[in-house]
Amino acid sequence: MTGPVAHNLPLSGERLWDSLMQMARIGATPKGGNNRQTLTDADAEGRALLQCWGEACGLTLTVDRLGNMVFRREGRDPSRPPVAIGSHLDTQPTGGKFDGVLGVLAGLELMRALHEAGAETEAPLLLVNWTNEEGARFSPPMLGSGAAMGLFTEAEVLAKRAQDGAVFGEELRRIGWQGSADPAALQQVGAYLELHIEQGRLLEDAGLDVGIVTHALAQHWFEVVVEGEDAHGGSPMAGRRDAMMAAAPLIAAVEEIALATVSPAGEPGRGTVGVVEVHPSSRNVAPGRVFFSVDFRHSDPEALARMGEALTARAAEIALARKVTATVTPFWYSPHTPFDPALVARAREAAIARGLAWQEMPTAIGHDAVYMARKVPTVMVFCPCHGGLSHNEAESITPDWATAGMQVLADAALATAGLVRR
Repeated sequence: MTGPVAHNLPLSGERLWDSLMQMARIGATPKGGNNRQTLTDADAEGRALLQCWGEACGLTLTVDRLGNMVFRREGRDPSRPPVAIGSHLDTQPTGGKFDGVLGVLAGLELMRALHEAGAETEAPLLLVNWTNEEGARFSPPMLGSGAAMGLFTEAEVLAKRAQDGAVFGEELRRIGWQGSADPAALQQVGAYLELHIEQGRLLEDAGLDVGIVTHALAQHWFEVVVEGEDAHGGSPMAGRRDAMMAAAPLIAAVEEIALATVSPAGEPGRGTVGVVEVHPSSRNVAPGRVFFSVDFRHSDPEALARMGEALTARAAEIALARKVTATVTPFWYSPHTPFDPALVARAREAAIARGLAWQEMPTAIGHDAVYMARKVPTVMVFCPCHGGLSHNEAESITPDWATAGMQVLADAALATAGLVRR
């Protein structure tokens, strides 16, 4: 691999920003965000717009059996493994304009600039829009990239069912975006690069332009079920087996466990309860069953394991005292994942060459790049976002931040693919 080289490609931050705003009209929400959940009609409309843009700059589109969209730009040496750039167009129900979309459209801008200049790369280039990165409808997240890398089976993904009863495979066919290509073909790419908003405030607070992501923190998700006995709201408190009153201190314990579990470097964990379901969910009934999700993350895999053990122990303790049952079931695990040192160095060199202010940093958030890194040399580039706010309609970045991230992504990708000098 060589370092970034000077080029005069017409990369346009203005054109990138205009594309972001055009895509944001699809699934726009009243508060200025986006609801373009995976495999909805809005997702299909966003995909169609991306197809139109990609084909207009000479890209060839292939869609695989899970709906992953792969645009290809041929290189001068077709025997070389392609260099892929990607992210996702799907959003949360109350998502923003930039989460995922920035990475896809920054890659598109590179393709447009190459097309406009009539330039070539030695290796082919790919632009990927992954299916279901968010996991808002179909859980867990990152199903398209995970299955492509062999972490889920296609059958497993296609059978996933949303909370509204929709089935992944049926919805994929309904919106017309199930292709015939093999998702596993993406294991053969030579490198993968992804630009994303930070979804944190470290870069903004430090006044930096970009972050070079070195690794992803380990994550472990759990599902917790507390079962007691339904009781009338007017019945005496004594003797109740109230599942909610048992679940409440266990939910509070998630934060306590995260803050108390500190790595050797002094960093605490992170804990989130994002879903709570109460049965029978009646105003005058003490619930007999409560379900909730737990998301634990940590930079230290051993500390993460201790967090799960602590949750299970606290559940047993509360269940005994409250005369209920409390079951903690592992749901999904993502290990500590390093990114490719050579690609990290290349992204860092691109930032330096551009005169941008940068720092190396981890990601505590799952991205398609984390799954790609299991099989393919991978790196991520972060741009700041205001207040670290994301998965929120008020999510916001500046055009300058978007442009800086796009430039570093493009320079690192071109250095990897080998821009043909003229």
